[in-house]
Amino acid sequence: MHVATFLARNPGDLVHAPVGSRGRIIKTNNREVIMHVDEKSDRGIVPEKRSNNGRETPAEIVEGRPLTKGNSRRTTASRTQGREHASLGLSAVRKAAREGHDVRFTALLHHVTVDLLRQSYYAIKRNAAPGSDGVTWEKYGTDLEQKLLELHDKVHGGRYRARPAKRVFIPKADGTQRPISIQCLEDKIVQQAVVHVLNAVYEADFLGISYGFRPGKGQHDALDALQVALYRKKVNWVLDADIKGFFDAVDHRWMTAFLQHRIGDKRILRLIHKWLKVGVVEDGQVKRSTLGTPQGAVISPLLANVYLHYAFDLWASAWRSKRASKDVIIIRYADDIVMGFQDEKEARRFLGDLQGRVGKFGLALHPDKTRLIRFGRFAHEHCRRTGARKPDTFDFLGFTHYCSKAYRNGWFVVGRKSAKKKLKAKLQAIKEALRKRLNRPIGETGQWLQRVLQGHLNYYAVPGNGRSLNFFFKRVTWYWLRALRRRSQRSRMPWSRFKRILDRFFPPIRILHPQPIHRFDARTQGRSPVR
Repeated sequence: MHVATFLARNPGDLVHAPVGSRGRIIKTNNREVIMHVDEKSDRGIVPEKRSNNGRETPAEIVEGRPLTKGNSRRTTASRTQGREHASLGLSAVRKAAREGHDVRFTALLHHVTVDLLRQSYYAIKRNAAPGSDGVTWEKYGTDLEQKLLELHDKVHGGRYRARPAKRVFIPKADGTQRPISIQCLEDKIVQQAVVHVLNAVYEADFLGISYGFRPGKGQHDALDALQVALYRKKVNWVLDADIKGFFDAVDHRWMTAFLQHRIGDKRILRLIHKWLKVGVVEDGQVKRSTLGTPQGAVISPLLANVYLHYAFDLWASAWRSKRASKDVIIIRYADDIVMGFQDEKEARRFLGDLQGRVGKFGLALHPDKTRLIRFGRFAHEHCRRTGARKPDTFDFLGFTHYCSKAYRNGWFVVGRKSAKKKLKAKLQAIKEALRKRLNRPIGETGQWLQRVLQGHLNYYAVPGNGRSLNFFFKRVTWYWLRALRRRSQRSRMPWSRFKRILDRFFPPIRILHPQPIHRFDARTQGRSPVR
C-alpha cells in the first residue's frame, strides 16, 4: 500500500497516512490531509443481464463493463472547445480551500495537464495580437498536440522560460496612454492554465465585495450590487477611490508574501516570479521589471485580486465591523473602489486610514480621482440648504451615477447614464475608423458598425440610460452619412436611400438589462450586497 506525504493544516507539519483506492480528505487530530494516488481496485463484475427490450435507448439501464486496469482514458478537461472547466482533478483542492482558510497547498502544478493546456489554448482570443515571437493563434495550432506535449514537458521539467512581452500603448479616455504588455502565445497558454488552478484556491478566499475579473462575477454584477446597496442601506456619503498606477506599482516582495499564505508549491511560485520579472521589449531593448504586474497578461487580474485581497479587502471589512458604528458599503472592481457611508465623520476617518494602509504596501490614492461626495436620499435637500445647483456625481465602470427622483411619487432614485469621457472616446474612435473605411463597400462597413453598436447596447442598455443611447446612435448615424457623402463629388447620398441602409444594419435601440434589484435578488437570493 502506498504512503503519501502532504502538508497539513498547520504549515510545516507533515502527515503520513495510508491511502485507499480513491483520493479523499481525511481529518486526523484536527488536521486535514489531501490524498490522491492510484491503487489496485477490486475486480469489476460484468453483468450478464442485458437491457430490456433490446432497444438502442432501453427503458432500464444496467451496469456496464468495468474499467480496464491502469490509468483511465478519462481526462479532467473537455476535449472540445467550450466553456467546460477541468473541475474533476481540482474538486479536492476546492473543498480543502473552503474548509480550511489557513491550509497551504504544496502540490498544484500536477493539475496543469496537457488537456488543461489544450483548453487554455482554445480559451485565448484567436485574433489577439502576437507577442514578441510573432507566433499567432492559427500558426501555433499547426501540429498542436505535439507542441502542447513539449510545452507540458518543459513546464514540469523546469525548462520553461518566459519571454519578454511586447509593449504597446493605447489611449485612455482622459488623454493619457495605458501601457499594454502583449505576451507570447505559449506564455498565455501556461498562464491561463495556472490561473485556472489558482482560482480553485482563491475563489474560496475572496470576499463578496470583490467583483473584478472573477468567474461568474462581471461588471454588471458590481453595478447591480452598488445600486442595490445605495437603495437598501443608509448611504449619505460616497467615497470614490482610485489607486494611482496600481498595476505599475505592485511590490513584488509583498506579492510573493501574499501568495505564500496559500501556495506552498515552489514550482508555481517560480513560474509567477518569472512572469513578474521577465520585463518588456521597447524599441528593441529588453527592460526588466522590478515593480508592477504587466497589464494585458492573463495572470495579472488574478494577481491584482490577490494583492488587494490582503492589502485592502480584509482590512476594510475588519474596519467596517470593528470601527464603524453605522452603515458602510464596499464595492471593489480591480483597483476601482466605491464605498458608501451613513456618517460623514466615519467616512473622513476611513479615508485617512485608507491612505496610510495603501501606502504601507507601496500604493497611493489618485489625488484627482479620489473624492468624498454627498450622495443619497438627502442630497437634494442639502443642495437647497447650501444653495448648490445639484448633487455631485461619480463614475464607476463606464457609468455616471447621479441622484434623481421618480416622476410619479418623487422618491429617491439612483440614475445611471453613459460616462461622458467614455462616450466621447468611443465616438472619436468610430469617427476615425469610418475615415479609414471610406472606400470600403457599404455592406462591409454596415456589418462592422452593426457589431460595434450591438456591443455598445450589450453593455450600456441599462434601465434609465435611453437618452445616452439615442445620442450615441444619432452621432454614429451622422458620422456614417457624412463619410458616405464624401465618397463622391458627383452624387450625394440622399437621406431616403441612407434610411434604408440604416434599417438594414443598425440594431433597434432597446433596454437589454433588467432592473438591478431584480437581477441581484435572482442571483443572490436577496443576500446583502455588501458582504
